[in-house]
Amino acid sequence: MNLKELSEAVGISGDEGAVRAVVLDAVRAHADDVRVDTMGNVLAFKRGTGRDRLRVMLAAHMDEIGLMVLGYDADGFLKVQAVGGIDPRLLPGTLFLVGPERVPGVIGLKPVHLLEEGEDEKVLQIEDLVVDIGAKSKDEAKKLAPLGAYAAFATQFRQMGPDTVSGKAFDDRAGCAVLVELLRGERFRFDLHAAFTVQEEVGLRGAEVAAYAIEPDCAFALEGTVADDVPKEKDASPTTQLGKGPAITVMDHSFISDRRLLRLLTSTAEELSIPYQFKQPGIGGTDAGAIHRSRAGVPSVTVAVPCRYIHSPVALLSLKDFDNTVRLMRESLARLTRRTLKVSE
Repeated sequence: MNLKELSEAVGISGDEGAVRAVVLDAVRAHADDVRVDTMGNVLAFKRGTGRDRLRVMLAAHMDEIGLMVLGYDADGFLKVQAVGGIDPRLLPGTLFLVGPERVPGVIGLKPVHLLEEGEDEKVLQIEDLVVDIGAKSKDEAKKLAPLGAYAAFATQFRQMGPDTVSGKAFDDRAGCAVLVELLRGERFRFDLHAAFTVQEEVGLRGAEVAAYAIEPDCAFALEGTVADDVPKEKDASPTTQLGKGPAITVMDHSFISDRRLLRLLTSTAEELSIPYQFKQPGIGGTDAGAIHRSRAGVPSVTVAVPCRYIHSPVALLSLKDFDNTVRLMRESLARLTRRTLKVSE
């Protein structure tokens, strides 16, 4: 499991090259064919052992959220905009790596000693924030961080207790790591088409192209999803919880899961006593939202590793949840046949 290397690689939407290199190195020896398409998706094919083989697509997106340089001020500070969904409350004081040279940068704020009345209660929007890379002038800033350069969270992967790890971009490097583990395992009866996709965070773009090319009979999106199981002012059910097993999506903003695939996952989990949970319906979106509408339609479902604090500089996940996600997927796929997808009349 190379979650650390995947997490620490920089791969903001549209610039996934460093993550792609990690993925290619991890899967080449475990697939019959590996290629990179024109969008930058990594498509790995592993031939099945059966005679009447399904075409099964497993997808996980390589990209992460971040910032892009869109301008400068006279003192050398960088003006930026969000790439993907970022909460501006998280950004002040955050360290970044800027541009291909990974120039260190930080988003700073006025010192607390100099705040005027009411300023401490105001949340600055991203367009009001600047990244300080230590440049002394606009010209120096342009050389260090050209227009359009990306800025990624400068977060290192760490072990936190026996079963928990922290790092950046677990949405969706956790899903990528699950997919790598599945490719490394034994062959299935069906033909496995693994898609490590690009630009999910800005519109599910890579998955749309990959699904059209693969033309699968069914698809599983592998994700890192919201775990909001921290203390709350109001008694509210969490979207998912750490340590309670993989999260299965029933419905989100992008699609409704196929009931046949839901039954396959839940019956497998219950038969083998694999812990699982349902993600609270109607929240977020995944590559399945693009895949299920490809060509004549693709039965799809999403299975995710719960992660606290996704879309922030640091996320947490349970290694037990990760291992159980791999196990649930492997065991469910071993039971998948053409009969699973039969439509009842």
